[in-house]
Amino acid sequence: MPEVTRFAPSPTGWLHLGHAYAALFAHEQAAGGRFLVRLEDIDGTRARPEYEEAIFEDLAWLGLNWETPVRRQSDHFDDYRTALAKLEVLDVLYPCFCTRREIQEEIARAGNAPQGPDGPLYPGTCRNRSADERAERIAAGEAYALRLDVTKAMAGLSDLIWKDRAHGSFKARPAVFGDVVLARKDTPASYHLAVVVDDALQGITLVTRGEDLLEATHLHRLLQELLGLPVPEWLHHRLITDEAGKRLAKRDDARSLRSLRSAGWTLDEVRAAIL
Repeated sequence: MPEVTRFAPSPTGWLHLGHAYAALFAHEQAAGGRFLVRLEDIDGTRARPEYEEAIFEDLAWLGLNWETPVRRQSDHFDDYRTALAKLEVLDVLYPCFCTRREIQEEIARAGNAPQGPDGPLYPGTCRNRSADERAERIAAGEAYALRLDVTKAMAGLSDLIWKDRAHGSFKARPAVFGDVVLARKDTPASYHLAVVVDDALQGITLVTRGEDLLEATHLHRLLQELLGLPVPEWLHHRLITDEAGKRLAKRDDARSLRSLRSAGWTLDEVRAAIL
């Protein structure tokens, strides 16, 4: 069966050497199959047209070809709303009215709060609010997020297994993230929900991405099960770091592909620096 992979950058900054490695890696895995590009532009406050244009320029400079049209998350909000509606039918979502400050204060009061891959876990403040209180606060126009009740979501499920081609097979442990946010009032999907829906709709058979997202796959496997989506395989690759061993970031313009290109770097020099 031909492999289908994707490179899914966010148009919120310039691509750097780490992105080049990720794109080339995904393209190589798709040899003889299909390589897709997806723009994860769901954050409308940070996505910019100039960054989107630069992504295509950089990928073309790297010698890559991809299928068109390119999927933009901002064009498919209804897909994420459909997924949320399915989760609501399963009664595994609840509205959370807590502000970030209130969450931080509650965590501070609790002392040794449980830690997840992204930091302290949400303390569950809104999990047990009554249906009446939730309805009243929503009707009053209070801002809220939709969180996944991970304990309820896991109830009755057998072991969820997922496979990484570099790290082996895993039993999903989505509780390590606690009750994550899946949507906000002004954003119909978080990264976790959107990436799972997008990969399924695009027929991705192999998800390639950095090792920093290895833990997130535990949660993604649960969402796939709840939504009845096909389960791909994963291949989490190494990260490209600077001289101090720190992962490259978009704010590091000195290593952006456009800066390197302007400085006279050749494609062979880029490949030599990362491969």
